[in-house]
Amino acid sequence: MNGILSSTRVYFFVFVLSFTLGVAVRSVFQFPFSFSFLLLFLSFLSLFLFFVTRAKEVFLVTLCILGLVAGVTRFSISAESGRATLIEKHLGEEMRFEALIVEEPDERDQTAKITVRAKNIFRAGEKMPIDTKILLTVSRYPEYNYGDEVTVSGRITKPKAFADENTGRTFDYPSYLSAKGIYYEMFRPSVSLAAEGRGNPVRSALFSLKKNFIQNISERIQEPESSLLSGLVVGAKQSLGSDLLDQFRRVGIIHIVVLSGYNITIIADSILKFFSFFWPLFSVSLASISIVLFAIMVGGSATVVRATIMALLVILARRTGRVYDVTTALFLAGFLMLLQNPKILAFDPSFQLSFLATVGLIYFSPLFEKHLRFMPERFGIRDVAIATVSTQIFVLPVLIYMMGEVSIVALPVNLLVLLFIPATMLFGFLTGLLGFLSSALSMPFAFISGALLSYELGITDMFARLPFASVTVPEVSLLFVFFVYAIYALFIYWYYTKAIKLKAQK
Repeated sequence: MNGILSSTRVYFFVFVLSFTLGVAVRSVFQFPFSFSFLLLFLSFLSLFLFFVTRAKEVFLVTLCILGLVAGVTRFSISAESGRATLIEKHLGEEMRFEALIVEEPDERDQTAKITVRAKNIFRAGEKMPIDTKILLTVSRYPEYNYGDEVTVSGRITKPKAFADENTGRTFDYPSYLSAKGIYYEMFRPSVSLAAEGRGNPVRSALFSLKKNFIQNISERIQEPESSLLSGLVVGAKQSLGSDLLDQFRRVGIIHIVVLSGYNITIIADSILKFFSFFWPLFSVSLASISIVLFAIMVGGSATVVRATIMALLVILARRTGRVYDVTTALFLAGFLMLLQNPKILAFDPSFQLSFLATVGLIYFSPLFEKHLRFMPERFGIRDVAIATVSTQIFVLPVLIYMMGEVSIVALPVNLLVLLFIPATMLFGFLTGLLGFLSSALSMPFAFISGALLSYELGITDMFARLPFASVTVPEVSLLFVFFVYAIYALFIYWYYTKAIKLKAQK
């Protein structure tokens, strides 16, 4: 049984890795569909050889080719989905169209980013149907909500890449938006409200609940603490200001500004514990539904989706009594996400960093655990240090490639801040929740969470002011990044192979 299970896992990993490689290659190079047919023919030929020879190696080759075919084909199908021929012909011209707001608006200080799905466009006195997403940059007020139907007039353009002011690195903004199915944008168009409440009723209710929850927090906690807390607890898309965001980047804790996998893990664990007192099947069902609804409410970013899938797999493992294999769960989560949207592999930094950070946590943590035993276990100090060092080192090559900036003070700042994040989230959640009942009931929790947030912002400000807080490194090639991760992979293989041999000798 163990041998069969082991073989099944090998086949699974081979197929998933081949599928990922197919997506990655197709993300960089364009192939005609005939290339996919060629690979498919080779896979059938390989499968025929397997039935003749019954060799395991031949079957693995077949899986590799099938995975490549699936990855290349899946990306090719998604490559052009969302483009509108009519808009392509009239880019830069004045257009008017009807649209539905399909995502929660991203509200900034003076502006708001609104994603709409255009439904009908007016050209030459005719009303013609289209189906494409467009990103609007509009004034902060009047406010618009998910599910509003609007009429939009203005010039439609294609997004352009831009350079970071601090590092000079070019950000491929068009590809980033394409991963969200967006190929067009409009700056300061004329927008008029046509109807309200035309979105999915479940999403509308969750976004309304989230908005009221954030309002409860903002009424009881001052800025910028309230915006930070809203990001920590419910992933609110509120601006903290460019200066404060730069401070978070300099000290290496930008991941706490928005809802990260770390935050989702805390929330999912809390939900599981809350429902653990009910009848097993009932508690599993309620916990699963609650985690999914929470993921929808906070926007469902790549990080949130990955953490949510893994949390659901934890629940399934506990319910069935099977051992939760975190590596298998991680690869399954990644595979399902790529199957749904293959563009996130190359064009969504949050997916890349979240996935790599989790891999680092799984495989690098045991390496650093023995070297950090001098740190106290009380209050989880050692665990935070191990997690921080493991994830920071593993994502470092990608961070250097993407941002060109490395925080020198990331370890001490993460130690001083992350220890208090669970308590901050707990008291912040109680502040927003009890705010629905009574202002007097929520104020004690608001005072505690506000004090914790002030401490975290104070630590950030103190370390960000240090002249050596971060350094800018020369630009590196993507080939260099792959080379570093190949070394990481070889080291992990060597280390764990050695550990297994030592264990077998005892």
